[in-house]
Amino acid sequence: MSTKPSKSAAKTTDSRIADNKKALFNYAIEERFEAGMVLQGWEVKALREGKVQLTYGYVVIREGELFLIGCQINPLRTASTHVSPDSVRTKKLLLHKDQIRRLIGKVEQKGHTLVPLNLHWKSGKVKCEIALAKGKAEHDKRDTIKDREGKREVERAMKQRQR
Repeated sequence: MSTKPSKSAAKTTDSRIADNKKALFNYAIEERFEAGMVLQGWEVKALREGKVQLTYGYVVIREGELFLIGCQINPLRTASTHVSPDSVRTKKLLLHKDQIRRLIGKVEQKGHTLVPLNLHWKSGKVKCEIALAKGKAEHDKRDTIKDREGKREVERAMKQRQR
């Protein structure tokens, strides 16, 4: 008798590597895309160890291609000696041509930009979730903080009441 797991029981090993928490605070997200990344070997090893900072990263379009700039991947101490790692190297993002064309049209509109939201593993490959976003005004940010604090107070009150 075989003990083969069912399709529903077999889970994919998708896991987050890094999140850009400031993106959700500074921008109103309109549309999300999942893009592949062109990485070097030492970068993949460093990502497995979680040595990445996505906070100051942003996406630019050059000659019909997407590039991730400002994403810092710190090399491991055990990195190869014949490779000179550059922690802030510009990384190419991979999307379908029709998606890129659509993004070019949207980014040219005033106020729209592309921001990285997170890096994650999908089927053994590193993927970058990017978003078409519009910058929030200062009063919108204050509203976000007010809503967050209101939710916290409600949760605290509910917790106190349950005791």
